[in-house]
Amino acid sequence: MTTINFSNELSELIHGENVLNDLPLSKLIEKSLTRKEGMLTSQGALSVETGKYTGRSPKDKYIVDEESVRDDINWGSVNQPISKDIFSSLYKKVIDYLKDKNELFVTRGYAGADPAYRLPIKVVNEYAWHNVFARQLFIRATEEELKDHNAEFSIVYAPDFKADPEVDGTKSETFIITSFEERIVLIGGTEYAGEIKKSVFSVMNYLLPKKGVLSMHCSANVGEEGDTALFFGLSGTGKTTLSADPNRHLIGDDEHGWSNNGVFNIEGGCYAKCVNLSYEKEPQIWNAIRFGTVLENVYVDEKTGKPDYNNTELTENTRAAYPIENIPNTLSPSMAGHPSTIIFLTADAFGVLPPISKLTKEQAMYHFLSGYTSKLAGTERGITEPEATFSTCFGSPFLPLDASVYAEMLGEKILEHDVNVFLVNTGWSGGPYGVGSRMKLPYTRAMIQAALLGELDGVQTTKDPFFGLYIPTQCPGVPDEVLQPKQTWNDPKAYDKKAKELAAKFQENFTKFENVSQEIKNAGPKVLATESAE
Repeated sequence: MTTINFSNELSELIHGENVLNDLPLSKLIEKSLTRKEGMLTSQGALSVETGKYTGRSPKDKYIVDEESVRDDINWGSVNQPISKDIFSSLYKKVIDYLKDKNELFVTRGYAGADPAYRLPIKVVNEYAWHNVFARQLFIRATEEELKDHNAEFSIVYAPDFKADPEVDGTKSETFIITSFEERIVLIGGTEYAGEIKKSVFSVMNYLLPKKGVLSMHCSANVGEEGDTALFFGLSGTGKTTLSADPNRHLIGDDEHGWSNNGVFNIEGGCYAKCVNLSYEKEPQIWNAIRFGTVLENVYVDEKTGKPDYNNTELTENTRAAYPIENIPNTLSPSMAGHPSTIIFLTADAFGVLPPISKLTKEQAMYHFLSGYTSKLAGTERGITEPEATFSTCFGSPFLPLDASVYAEMLGEKILEHDVNVFLVNTGWSGGPYGVGSRMKLPYTRAMIQAALLGELDGVQTTKDPFFGLYIPTQCPGVPDEVLQPKQTWNDPKAYDKKAKELAAKFQENFTKFENVSQEIKNAGPKVLATESAE
């Protein structure tokens, strides 16, 4: 096979006459409209549709099997290997394809707000609106910084280039391929812009731990006294809502690094879900959607230009991408000190986890590795059983390294900085989904405030018999009986049965973590899996 000089090929591409470098935002949006890639809403946001793909394509995501990373990568269904020959061939085809385009768009910026750890990146786009997305989601370089900007990773994105699986060695027309040796992410066959954001996050999840920095899929904020808090949680747990506290400064919404200097945001923007968005429930996100925001797959009335966030005919995964500065009370630059509090959020539809519990270091590592929440299955005609969902480190699709690497780093930092860790259940109380009710938001806010202010530090606790969690007997602003989940159920035996059922699911999920210590394994539920059917 012919040897390819990747950097030369890319350099030749981005210095072509058809390339528009670092266009101002207004010009990029103007280009998007001229090219009929989207339309402006009544609020001035750029509304686009992504066609066939309205979400990520995890089965089409690969890492090039290269000698320098081969022994580091946790190969499997998340990190699928692909040969350098296949990557080289596709790369050459994509570069040749892009050279023939009338216009290409390049933007330069950074991943990582801390200058000591930031990654200079370059994003090459076939579509103007994808360049708007990249400009808003990553940290924007100043005019001065652009003079000396040397990208250490490049994202080359050609959505209209479709792979031929029989010829190109892919599973479908879509491909998201990362080469750590060539420092390139190659994306094609999909218009979904989230692939750009998550590819860079995956890259940082490989590079940062090598520098002793824990990369995390979480929100972060900081109080007036400099007390930093991290919020981990999967979709539907309230991570965005609860971290956006008017009395605290938002560091970032989704991706962070924790170094010896403290916490820093990896991104320069937010990629918020906006299904059923309303001003009453989430005024900050509502007001953030204005000129410069990209609305993805949101139904917009062509006559009035008004978005209908309740309309899910395109997808339920509707999104808004906007710079973090659009949210009031954000911290600039997006860096703060070491966390004093970590909150793990879960929406337990089984209704058995405590509303709040304090975790030991080993329990924190166990629940970090578990990454539990509930997915609500069912139809409009009735309610079915909830489905337990586990996502390792609250971000399993984006972890190139073995999960134990991230968990051990978290445990070390919790110990070093004496961090309080809490598990907060924003799900159901008084019974499972369909019987009980969702935990009241004012109660959850009160519990989190008490945790952040240290008001639970001296409170007596009881130990949960199934999960081993330490439950405060009192919390300001919350009735005592609400804190003990079993006391909120009408049928104590039904509670025991459901608790054993969930405990068994935790145990079954944790069998995949062979590399963790026995202390961490022992920090999980003590109920035997055979008891779950009793």
